[in-house]
Amino acid sequence: MHSRGGGKAIGLATAAACMLVMGLMSAVALAGDSVAVETGADPNMIWLILLTGFAIFSCLAAVIVWIMSALERAKRSNRRNTAFVQAALNNMSLGIVMVDAENCLVFCNDSYLRLYTLSRSDLHLGMSGRELFEMRRRVSGFECDPGEFFRGVTSDAGYVTELPDGRAILVKHRRLRNGGTISTHEDITEQRQLSRQLATTKRFLESVIDNIPVCVAAKSIEDGRYILANRAFEQFSQLPREQLIGKLADELFTLRASISVNELDRAAIASPSGRLRSEFSVERDGQMRVLDSNRVVARNENGQPEFLIALFEDVTERRNLSSELEDTKKFLEMIIDNIPLALDVKRVSDGQYLFVNRGAEKIFHREREAVVGSTVEEIYGSAARLIVERDNIAIRKKGSTVEEQPIQTRNGLRLFLTRRVTVLDEAGEPQYLIKTNEDITDRRQTESRIAHMAYHDTLTDLPNRAAFIQALTQMIDACGGTNEEFAVLSIDMDRLKEINDVFGHSTGDQLLIEVSRRILEVARGGVVARLSGDEFGLIIDGPQPRAGLALAEQLMDCMRAEFMIDGKSVRTGLTIGISIFPRNGADAASLLANASVALFRAKAKGRGSVIVFEAETDQQIRDRRVLHQDLAAAVRNGQLSLYYQPQALTGHGVIDPEFVGFEALARWIHPTRGFVPPSDFIPLAEESGLIVELGEWILREACREAASWTKPMQVAVNLSPAQFQHGDLVGLVHSILLETGLQPGRLELEITEGVLIDDFDRGLSLLRRLKALGVRIAMDDFGSGYSSLTYLQAFPFDKIKIDRTFVLNLGRNAQSAAIIRAMIGLGHGLDISIVAEGVETQEQLTFLAQENCDQVQGYFLGRPAPIAQYAALVGAAWHDTDARKTG
Repeated sequence: MHSRGGGKAIGLATAAACMLVMGLMSAVALAGDSVAVETGADPNMIWLILLTGFAIFSCLAAVIVWIMSALERAKRSNRRNTAFVQAALNNMSLGIVMVDAENCLVFCNDSYLRLYTLSRSDLHLGMSGRELFEMRRRVSGFECDPGEFFRGVTSDAGYVTELPDGRAILVKHRRLRNGGTISTHEDITEQRQLSRQLATTKRFLESVIDNIPVCVAAKSIEDGRYILANRAFEQFSQLPREQLIGKLADELFTLRASISVNELDRAAIASPSGRLRSEFSVERDGQMRVLDSNRVVARNENGQPEFLIALFEDVTERRNLSSELEDTKKFLEMIIDNIPLALDVKRVSDGQYLFVNRGAEKIFHREREAVVGSTVEEIYGSAARLIVERDNIAIRKKGSTVEEQPIQTRNGLRLFLTRRVTVLDEAGEPQYLIKTNEDITDRRQTESRIAHMAYHDTLTDLPNRAAFIQALTQMIDACGGTNEEFAVLSIDMDRLKEINDVFGHSTGDQLLIEVSRRILEVARGGVVARLSGDEFGLIIDGPQPRAGLALAEQLMDCMRAEFMIDGKSVRTGLTIGISIFPRNGADAASLLANASVALFRAKAKGRGSVIVFEAETDQQIRDRRVLHQDLAAAVRNGQLSLYYQPQALTGHGVIDPEFVGFEALARWIHPTRGFVPPSDFIPLAEESGLIVELGEWILREACREAASWTKPMQVAVNLSPAQFQHGDLVGLVHSILLETGLQPGRLELEITEGVLIDDFDRGLSLLRRLKALGVRIAMDDFGSGYSSLTYLQAFPFDKIKIDRTFVLNLGRNAQSAAIIRAMIGLGHGLDISIVAEGVETQEQLTFLAQENCDQVQGYFLGRPAPIAQYAALVGAAWHDTDARKTG
């Protein structure tokens, strides 16, 4: 369209020029004739001038025509170039948009229209770049902030537009020198997917390499610098990866190690296979480490070496282990040869012995070298049949068998414990049979002696308590459900301690042996046992109690004759308690216990007495047992409580005493009995061992209560000697102080001399450790024992508590006053505080104040009561009227 218009314009211009020349020539001719006529000039001259002018105009016209032709050719060339560029741009995969300096659309290619599903009819003349953006966003349906978009497209990275159909378009804008802008739009959906896959693959490979348990490193062959290192290499080199990459071996290893690394690298590169397996040593942490390395040369597409990949592992421990394994093998061989067992290993397939230790030579009756490679038939001949059968049983079982069997040895017939173990192959079939023979002759003899000792008294060879209870249980089982009766006699031998003290324990032991013989003779088949040092037990059947009493009388008679021991005449007697089955018990424990109760009553009656257990007359003992059971339940179920009795200084009058602390005292309100005095249940707890559990609760509860007081008054807690004998008392006190938060200086632990009587050194050590915690230690009931002064010399007590019996006797006899006065003087001389217990009258308090007794405690100052009654003294706003309970 543009070419045809251009040619028509040139033709019109040429025609106009010719017409102009012809017109000018006619005008000139007319003008020349006219001028010549008017002026009389030479017509030839005039024609010459006219022809010259015509020539000039002709040249001008030709130039104009040439120029017009040149312009036409230029335009055609430009159109061809434009069409070529447009065709080229339209065939590009990139979308291209151009706008001029005024931001008006100049060009957009077909790829752009396809990317955003646009058509050329959507475009119009003079459309701005912003309008094109809005139309594209509207048609394609993508959402983005225009400001963010136009900022992003001008960056080097460009801006990625996420289209609703999942495609990603990378848009970039670049300024042109004429002020316009060219915009490129590239579909990078596949590229992003590939990038993600590549990143995932890269991460996977890096993870794999990082988790390879051996060191992996790669270096460039060109410069010898490391380009890859995994985590194991980091750990071995003790350097982060950033310090490894880009470094030479010379920069990472010692001189000697780097020389080895470089030499091995060169050897691997020069190797025809491109591989090299070797070991070398490096120094790490001052120690030489042996590395097993495997080098592989990686080549480029031209087959030229480009990278060197090295895998190496620290095998120092492995080498050491190999050496240790060899040493261990030799050691085990030596051990197997010297174990006190006969050991042999036989191959199942052909029955040949593969291994025999030295201990088996006495079983085979020949040297082991002669056994290895032989079969049991070749060794034992016809006698091998039984051995083969026993071996085959273990082989068929595919497991192990154990049996005891006598075997003839060089030392005669011995009892052996034979163990057979079948070793299976990978298919689960028997491959080897391992057999051990252990000589247990001496062990069985020893076990027999031990079994006898476990149920017999070593001195008299009579059955012991365990055997007696076992026999008693069997007797009960045999008589249960029948009318049969039998008696249990608890027999105490009189004066044994006296005899030991006078004649010595050797005589006492011999006397016990002779007494047991006489009892056995009289029992005539009854069960006789020694239950303890001087106590025997006896079971006799028959009509009861007649048979039991008759036997007891016979036992008394047999003891009337003196015993001659080592030339000395010794006399003794028996005291007997009897219980009867089933009327006095249906189990062994009850029968034996009731017989002991009857013995206790017999002893109380006098030596040589015989008492049959009678439930009606032993109600007090039974009540005591029931009370013990109730006490155990009370401790377990939290039925005990704490009362507190105040302690005060003697320097103040009784109208307004200065109270300094409290003693915590346990109280028991029984559900049916009511108030149970401490004098009843505390000794019972001591005898039964419940005092340990009860004492721990008292200590913890008293500390918890005292820690809640706003006034820092002291709290005193009694400790039983049993608490010093069981468990970690010091650790218990320390943990309770930490648990309750009570300051150690506020806790006072009261002990009696019984703590030191049983085990003086241990008790003294525990007291010193307790005092090291910061708690105070008081000697309770001072003056009631026989060695209190010794304990005052051995341990620096913080306080002495004068026993209440001395205070109660004040005013009744002068001795009590003198003793108290001496105790106070003794305590002050030792710089020990003195407390008087049991103060019940004004006169007692006055006397103690005059004698400078430091503190007093008793009913006159305050009775034991729940701490709520003393809330004002301890500074506590007490609302709960109930005392704290156990549990």
